[in-house]
Amino acid sequence: MARIQASLRWLFMHVEALFNRAFGDRLNPLYHLGEIGFFLFWIVAGSGLYLYAFFETGVAGAHDSVEALTHRQWFAGGILRSVHRYASDAMVLVMLLHMLRHFAFDRMRGFRWFSWLTGVALIWLVYVSGINGYMLPWDRLAQFVIVAVFEWLDALPSFGGALMRNFIYASSVNDRLFSLLAFMHIGVPLLVLLLLWVHVQRVPKARTSPPRAIMASLALTLLALSLVRPALSQGGAADLSLAAGTLAFDWFYLPLLPLLYAWPLTQVWLLAGAGTALLVALPWLPPRWRRGVGGTHRVAVHPGDARFSVRAGETILDAGLREGLALPYECRNGGCGVCLCTVLQGRVDHGAYQPVVLTDARRAQGQALMCCARPLGDLVIELEASSGPLRPPMAEQVARVERIEHLTHDLVRLRLSLPGAKRIAFKAGQYLNVLLDDGQRRAFSFANPPQCNDHIELHVRRIPGGRFTGHVFTEMRVGDTLRFEGPLGDFTLRESTHPVLFVAGATGFAPIKSIVEDAFARGLTRPMWLYWGVRQRGDLYALDLAQAWQREHANFHFVPVLSHAGEDWGGRSGLVHEAMLADFADLRGFEVYVCGSMKMVEAAVPDFLAHGMGEALCFTDAFLPAAPQVASKPR
Repeated sequence: MARIQASLRWLFMHVEALFNRAFGDRLNPLYHLGEIGFFLFWIVAGSGLYLYAFFETGVAGAHDSVEALTHRQWFAGGILRSVHRYASDAMVLVMLLHMLRHFAFDRMRGFRWFSWLTGVALIWLVYVSGINGYMLPWDRLAQFVIVAVFEWLDALPSFGGALMRNFIYASSVNDRLFSLLAFMHIGVPLLVLLLLWVHVQRVPKARTSPPRAIMASLALTLLALSLVRPALSQGGAADLSLAAGTLAFDWFYLPLLPLLYAWPLTQVWLLAGAGTALLVALPWLPPRWRRGVGGTHRVAVHPGDARFSVRAGETILDAGLREGLALPYECRNGGCGVCLCTVLQGRVDHGAYQPVVLTDARRAQGQALMCCARPLGDLVIELEASSGPLRPPMAEQVARVERIEHLTHDLVRLRLSLPGAKRIAFKAGQYLNVLLDDGQRRAFSFANPPQCNDHIELHVRRIPGGRFTGHVFTEMRVGDTLRFEGPLGDFTLRESTHPVLFVAGATGFAPIKSIVEDAFARGLTRPMWLYWGVRQRGDLYALDLAQAWQREHANFHFVPVLSHAGEDWGGRSGLVHEAMLADFADLRGFEVYVCGSMKMVEAAVPDFLAHGMGEALCFTDAFLPAAPQVASKPR
């Protein structure tokens, strides 16, 4: 079992790393399997209610009503029937993946046994509901399913063949049977909903809705699949005088049914019972936790005086959230690095995580990811003071739009002011979260230096289809108000004597601008180089400003880089980080600050490490489109 779990962990970690590169850790579907299952349930429930409104619960009318729904209103009922089918299949797939992942990472022991067992019960209820749903259209597939299932139930000693007597003659099947089947198809999903709520009760801060981008992608995929390959009845109405012939099978819900005609029925019951018993017993089977991971341990958090207990097998993050602490986190799967902490005293089992987030050098410095690490004894950990993890939720503030300046066709500079000439204290390189009406957040870096804190300067680039950025470009007016929280983040200039290399991509220039202007205002004389990469010349929206810095400050050097340079461009071209490495082949002794898209950061940092950069001297701030608006997140 340990070897199986290790193999599955290896597979999941590699696939998740691939998905992180493709979608970013915030939109990695493998980090949101439970939430996706909830979302699919609501799609199934909503489409099912519409279908039920047109369904006739009787032998004579069941098949005809489904056919009328499918063909006479294909634009609504036909599509929703297909969506209902494919969302149900997807829910089974997601639930099984969710359970397999928890098994692979051994997240089923100790206090987690309750969630695991309710998950096993959920699998059975979903299967019962889905198989029951295949009986209702009363086509040839429904005939096969209902006969096979009732034959299987008849193999139980308590029935002894009584059930199949109802299917010897067509006249034996009456409207009461369909009323029972329809009642089950409403009642069982209600039990599923209740058990879903129970299932997440022991998961602190459990989320039940995936990111909007994932919801939109799933909905569009189901719709496209329904249009390309609609779900249809098979072979006409059921006819008990004839055996069902060739059928298009659903292997998500009906994998056991062919076995009913290949094995003795009692053996199929033994297989189902043994499989369920194994799943129920897994939390108590070997291998047990490694020595020291079991038992209850105490964790003290600095700065501050917070202390909490960690149960056997519980991660530091789950324990802290359970105690009500506002610890920083995002993916909860070792893929984003937001929950990074430093272990001052004690030891931890680091668990499974993405190596790009917690490198060997960081582990050597005593750092750990709270979402994966389990204590091996009592601990003292330290969190970044700037992240304010133990404070209550940050107070909401309101700013007024003072100026909207279009710097390019797809980028504006917003100037915001606080009421009553209030000033906001922040560090150069930090960011704020703009709060949308539904509670969603959009993160933007301060582009002005802290010395000019009577206003807030934001650089907003328009993202096609972006919700907030689209509003900025089409509807926002001077005098409008914005709600925000901040400052947040730790992408700030460290106090040292090392020369500094800044690498900015597109609007990654904004926090670099704040840091550079703050350095000038404080009279820092450390050598600084800024490599700013954009697609074309027109995207260098602050070219004159950066060139002025270079003229006025002997310790500052500026290199613009275009990835799509035209013939009239006489400067550097290509990828911005490669242009920097062409000038600095040996990065030993340099501090490097990288701000840009997730793909740019993930491509640049490994190259920098290969050229001698000290990992403790590399600081990154990666951003990516969020549903699909811009969102930035410090690393």
